Amino acid sequence: MFTTFALLASLASLATAIPAPDATTTFVERAASCSFPSPPRTSSLSAAMSITGTFDGGNVRFDRGSGACQGQKEGGDKDAVFILQSGATLQNVVIGANQAEGVHCLGSCTLRNVWFEDVCEDAITIKQSSGTSTITGGGAKNADDKVVQHNGGGTVVIDSYCVQNFGKLYRSCGNCGTQVKRTVRISNVIASNGDSIAGINSNYGDVATITTSSLQLSGVDSVCDTYEGNDDGDEPPKLTSNQKNAK
Repeated sequence: MFTTFALLASLASLATAIPAPDATTTFVERAASCSFPSPPRTSSLSAAMSITGTFDGGNVRFDRGSGACQGQKEGGDKDAVFILQSGATLQNVVIGANQAEGVHCLGSCTLRNVWFEDVCEDAITIKQSSGTSTITGGGAKNADDKVVQHNGGGTVVIDSYCVQNFGKLYRSCGNCGTQVKRTVRISNVIASNGDSIAGINSNYGDVATITTSSLQLSGVDSVCDTYEGNDDGDEPPKLTSNQKNAK
């Protein structure tokens, strides 16, 4: 197991709701897979869809219409495809390339089998103040920067996930105006052609626990990087890659 602590890194081997379109579709937990679904149709939303409770998309493709993606331009909640309220669950959904921001979690949330065909800015933004958000199943392609951006506090769990052609699978916010300790647990990930599985801020006490024996990596530069985060918006410097960090 690969565990990165705030002051110590131990290396192991080199992780407004609407009714569901298909009420019979259920979430089935399974091992990580890179077989992206073939959506039966596409639904282009004129505004972000707010989810409370559970929304099952029946593997329909959702986006925000042609031209929505503006590259790495930072967006807000209004630019998302889905906004998950505290305690909400989003499952069996495909998010297409025509979007600026994919999913924003305002509180603890659950994503099950949510697939991103082509990430624009960030796929999933975690804004919870505390608690645990869980991402199980699904995957993402072509994230120039981050797949999961952890801006809030608490813990993010990523399990049985596929990521291809990416910058970082997970990143604890390096320059948010409010900085806190953040925790991530990663396991059973299939990753190819990427910079790193996780990036954390050691100076804020972040902890990443990555079960390296469960990872399938191809062309991935590092498992875990540490950074010196800040709260003034500056680009945070990288401190280490896959090595102990006492900062």
